Amino acid sequence: MVSLGFGKFVRADRIYALEPLRGDARGEGRRTRVWVDGIADPIVASRTERTILHAMGEDAAADAPIVADALDLAERLAAASDAGRVDLGDLGRRARRLLESTTAPPSHGA
Repeated sequence: MVSLGFGKFVRADRIYALEPLRGDARGEGRRTRVWVDGIADPIVASRTERTILHAMGEDAAADAPIVADALDLAERLAAASDAGRVDLGDLGRRARRLLESTTAPPSHGA
C-alpha cells in the first residue's frame, strides 16, 4: 500500500500514472494527480511524485528519499511564502529532522 496523503492509500501495483500539479491546481496540500487502475478519475495526493515513486519501490525512477524530502520541504516553503503563510517554527522543525537524518552523531572525546 502507498500513502497518498489526506488519509488515502492505494495498492502500488494499481498506480499507472503520476502527474505533478502546477500553477493554480497546486496548493493547500495538493501536489500530484495519481491515476489508479479501476478508478475513473485521478486521485489528488498531498505527496510529491518522487515520494510516491519511492514508496512504490521505484527507486531507479525516484531520487533518494532525502532528496525527495528536501525537495518537498522546499516546495512547501515556496508555496507558503507565495501565500504569505510561512510558519518558521514548523519550517525549523522540518529542517532539523531532515538534517538529523543525514548527519552522523557528533563524536565525543576527540
